[in-house]
Order: sequence, then C-alpha cells, then structure tokens
Amino acid sequence: MRIFAVGGSVRDELLGLPVQDRDYVVVGATPEQMVEAGYTPVGADFPVFLHPQTHEEYALARTERKTAPGYRGFVFHTSPDVTLDEDLRRRDLTINAMARDTHGSLIDPYGGATDLKQGVLRHVGASFAEDPVRVLRAARFAARFANRGFRIAPETQALMGAMVDAGEVDHLVPERVWQELSQGLMHDVPSKMIEVLRDCGALARLLPEIDRLFGVPQPADSHPEIDTGVHVMMALDYAALQNHPLPIRFAVLGHDLGKGVTPTQCWPRHPGHEESSVKLVQDICDRLRLPGDCRDLARLAARWHGDAHAALQLGAEQILSMMDGTDALRRPERFRDFVKACACDHHGRLGFADVPYPSREFLLAAMSTLQALDFGNIAESNADDIAGAIDRAKLRQLQRFIEERNTA
Repeated sequence: MRIFAVGGSVRDELLGLPVQDRDYVVVGATPEQMVEAGYTPVGADFPVFLHPQTHEEYALARTERKTAPGYRGFVFHTSPDVTLDEDLRRRDLTINAMARDTHGSLIDPYGGATDLKQGVLRHVGASFAEDPVRVLRAARFAARFANRGFRIAPETQALMGAMVDAGEVDHLVPERVWQELSQGLMHDVPSKMIEVLRDCGALARLLPEIDRLFGVPQPADSHPEIDTGVHVMMALDYAALQNHPLPIRFAVLGHDLGKGVTPTQCWPRHPGHEESSVKLVQDICDRLRLPGDCRDLARLAARWHGDAHAALQLGAEQILSMMDGTDALRRPERFRDFVKACACDHHGRLGFADVPYPSREFLLAAMSTLQALDFGNIAESNADDIAGAIDRAKLRQLQRFIEERNTA
C-alpha cells in the first residue's frame, strides 16, 4: 500500500496558497485492506475511505470508462494494479494532476508544475471531453486564478467548444451546474468564468439569459461602457471586490436580464426591463434549483433597482411602495443586501467605480425612520383599520423624512 497526496493540495502548495483540504490516493490496496487498517468506507460510486484519526479522504486509485452521455455516464474500475499515473491521467487539468509521496517528492507526469509557472489551464488528455462538468471547472479555475494571469490553453478552449457542440453540457444536472457556478461567482474575478463559458458556447446553453445581454446597447450618458453584458460583468466584479456574499453576487448577475429581451426598436432604452428581469431571474432559479436566499434577493434587485437609483427624486408614496415591496421592515438585513446589490449596479459602470452613491444612505435612513414608528400603539389606537392606519403612519413618517432631508 502506497499513499500519495493529490490534486488541489499539491497545486495550492506550489502556488504558495493555504491548503484547505487534502485528498489522498492509495495505490496497491483493496477495500478489505483499507477497512482492516481502520479506514471507514464512504464512497458510493467508487471506494473512498476516511482516515481513522484525521478523517481526511483516501480514495483507491481508479480508472474510468465513458458509457453514456453526461457526467454520470461512467464506469469506475479500482484494483491494486491501477497505477498512480493511470489515476492522474483521468483528472481534468494538468495543474490538478500532480501528487506527492510520503517523502515529499513531486510526481508530475503531465507537466502541471510547468503550466502553473506559465499560468496555463490545460487539459490532461482526451478523456477531458468525456465529462461536461470539466467545462464548468475550467471556467471556475479561470475565475479563481484570473488575478494571477492564468488563461485557458487554446487547445483546451477548442476542446471545450467541441464538447458544447456535441451536446455534452446539455446533459448536466441542475444541481451540479449551480454547484460549479456558485463557486465561480465567489472567486475574485467571477466575470472571467462567464467569459470562458461564453467563448466556448456553454453560456448560451446553460445561462442564455446572461448570454444574450452581450451586444445589447444602453444609453451612453448613464452607461459609458454601453454594452449591457459588459456592464453586468463590471458590476459583478465590483461585488467581488467588496467581498459580498453569494446572494448579492447572484442578484447583481441577474438584475438587468430584461434588457436582453428589449425589442431592438427601443434600443438603447429599456422600458419595463425591471419586470422582465424578475421573470427571467425566476426562470434561472427554477431551472437550476437555486436556494431561496439567492432567488429572493435577485428578484428584489431585478424589480426595484431602478427605483433605488432614483430614490432621492421619488415621493413618499413611491418610497413606501419600494419599502413594502422589498419587505424592508420585516427583513432589514435582506434590505441592506438589496441596497448593496444596487450600489454594485451603480459602481459597475465605466468611470463610476469611485462615484458616490447617495441612494445608499438615503434608503437606509428611510428604513430607519420607519423602524422608529410604534406599530403596537398605532394598532391599539386604530383597531377597526389597523392596516390602513399603519400605512398612513408610514406615509406621514416618510413625508416628514423627505421634507427634513430637503431642508437640511
């Protein structure tokens, strides 16, 4: 039995990055021998075991054979005769196909260390084309290492395009698509993931609502970058720069989807795009089975971001409509996240990264002034029309708030 550290831990150590998880491959062992040595079996599709003390994962060396379309269409083979090189050969990228033995020696049969130094994301071999998840993984790694100047190798990009043309990505299950996309959105330059997917054609298959934003013009006076797709990518990267959590980043990604379906005769204006954006956000959430926090915040950002930007010019009734529509008083933390998403939309424009966003302070102050109301007392004093009395009180409070702001 020989044990090797493999994959991400080896890669990240070579890059000087902190190692989060360590995975190991065991060569020359049977499942029975692993159990006898105290390891706990956990693998459903192929033998994976947890170390009795560290609980790290140890997988038996294996090969795989494609038997059906999609990422689940594989038969795995494990045996004491499977070599380390054979196990590494089935991996996706050369930078993930390295290992270290128990003495610390590097085993690198496919040139991963060289590709790390040169900043290249290159597939290990032809078997890359058998698993469509690898298209998403390559795009995700491009986003993760974009600040280090990493790029997809031309031959890998071409292979990914051929996989899309062959319909492989159409067999991906929604949960796996979202798993990879959500990880990519949390990297430092998430727009790079979208760029890679778009270049190989996968974006049009997986997220057509995003893909059709590119090339759609906006008014140059408010959007000097003009292209809607470019704007959304700038806003998304701004959200990453602020280290915002996933729900905010997804909300930013989806806030302008309606502009992709605006009739061309209306360009560069996009009347009513907010309502269209809500429907398209919902389409993505239903198709990829997104978690509720991402879905709900994205719907709010899509519907109300225009009102948020114009908040200082709106009247009390319009502000109240937005507060009620976003459920700000019952969900104040989510409302704060909504405002953060709107700020990303504002700053994600050419030349606007450092331009103040006064709506942020205005909206948060408006919420605070409504929170100061004594709703219990209002209800007790108006038992016959509690809802109406509360609405009238909120409206008066906002009217006073706006008047005080205007005269300050």
